[in-house]
Amino acid sequence: MYIFFNLLNLAMILKDSSKKWIAIYTKPKHEQSVAAALLQKTYEVYLPLLKKRRKWSDRKKWVEFPLFKSYLFVKTRLNNTIPISKTPGIVKIIKFGSKIALVDNQSIKSIKKMIDGGYNPEPTDYFITGDQVEVRDGPLKGMVGEVARIDNHDRLIIRIDSIQHSISVKINRGYLKRIK
Repeated sequence: MYIFFNLLNLAMILKDSSKKWIAIYTKPKHEQSVAAALLQKTYEVYLPLLKKRRKWSDRKKWVEFPLFKSYLFVKTRLNNTIPISKTPGIVKIIKFGSKIALVDNQSIKSIKKMIDGGYNPEPTDYFITGDQVEVRDGPLKGMVGEVARIDNHDRLIIRIDSIQHSISVKINRGYLKRIK
């Protein structure tokens, strides 16, 4: 019984490890409906959403909007992307040449950590140069990124290569250490 249980666990781990995060490009303002459709098809979906307070002439309201316009992330096996691409609202699966662009788990974890930690990341120009750093203290501890100075504030930049986007958060330079 014990050996069977271990083999079953090993099979589940191998099955899950064959799944990779991929980036999906949607029609404008269709991110949430596409995410809902993919969730209904039982895919693991991550749509990073931020809340902002919007003001109209008669009221104020908190509104959720995607961190990356027209992008969301899906965890799947690479040989199982045809049903994803046929989902209404999807324009394409992001590819470099003929290969599907993969998003590493660390990038997804970093985005989740920023949003769950109460930070308000902002999309940033992808091609900013700077030192590679690791956050050594605070809620973002262990996160690796790049440091830049924007609007007279130090910002930590995390790049998501597969969709050629970056996000940044304001951070105290004292929390950072340079990676050699």
